[in-house]
Amino acid sequence: MAMDDTSVQSGGLPDESATLALGAAFAAAAEPGLTVHLLGDLGAGKTTFTRGLLAALGHRGKVKSPTYTLVESYALPEYSVHHFDLYRFADPEEWNDAGFSEYFGQDSLCLVEWPDKARGLAPAPDIVLELAVAGDGRTYHFQALSQTGQSCLIRLSTQNAARC
Repeated sequence: MAMDDTSVQSGGLPDESATLALGAAFAAAAEPGLTVHLLGDLGAGKTTFTRGLLAALGHRGKVKSPTYTLVESYALPEYSVHHFDLYRFADPEEWNDAGFSEYFGQDSLCLVEWPDKARGLAPAPDIVLELAVAGDGRTYHFQALSQTGQSCLIRLSTQNAARC
């Protein structure tokens, strides 16, 4: 895919509420069938981003990190969201053993933390979101890696422009 200014978005997140708001804005731009890889160290805000996304999509319950369960699934009115955390994988084959490929499809949005632990067995991302600690806040960097991902980022940037 050719890279242009609609393939990337970056910015700062001064606090937790900004990370939640980014998740909510992303929810409005996302669509089923999208695969997002979430990158960042422990505590970078991956689950906080997911919490904001899920709340914006109508989830009213608790959102916890899937560090121990490996996947948390949310059946929402529009589509399902599956949040994976592969941090505890000891072997990439655990991906196949768990049957995780079955979660991916046109009726779900999949968020995958620590995708490198599956070493190429997890589906390729449409978007990569990298979160990093920066002082008391965070930074974010979206990169679209497919046409679907790029369309999502265009919708996201259009929403952000409309708020200005």
